[in-house]
Amino acid sequence: MNKTALLVMLFCLFLLLPGCKQDTGGLGIELDKPAPDFTLVDTTGKSWTLADLKGRVVFINFWASWCQPCLQEMPAMQDLYGFFPEDKFTMLTVLFNDAPVFAENVAERLQLTFPILIDPDNQAARAYGLTGVPETYIVDKQGVLRKKFIGPVEWNSEEARLMLLQYIAQ
Repeated sequence: MNKTALLVMLFCLFLLLPGCKQDTGGLGIELDKPAPDFTLVDTTGKSWTLADLKGRVVFINFWASWCQPCLQEMPAMQDLYGFFPEDKFTMLTVLFNDAPVFAENVAERLQLTFPILIDPDNQAARAYGLTGVPETYIVDKQGVLRKKFIGPVEWNSEEARLMLLQYIAQ
């Protein structure tokens, strides 16, 4: 590992846990209000628009390959990704301040199969008022933002699954 990568990792680990903070200049968003819409392209070239996913619960996770807490939660997210039916639940991950090639390397190494969206100008991050990574947002079937999680979460836990099931069942 080169010195720069090591310094970034140490900075995130020791100063900014549970997540890696980085100001986006965002205004923040409110729970129980419509989630900000976005259209982003994933690493395979597929376009995703949040508004097109109404009728499903949407899990939106902002992350970066240089963020150790992000990498720690990825295996649990992969477990969760295949748990609910695709027509009821969609997981979108949004790369923040990172190069797609690094995300693709992480996905290959960790065998991640969920979509990784590219936010080249951090417009989605700003719209969501991102304070750092990882941050996760849960949008209900009507497109309303219901939950915000700052820092890594054990997404394959019974508690997380029950919380999501509550929105899927509505």
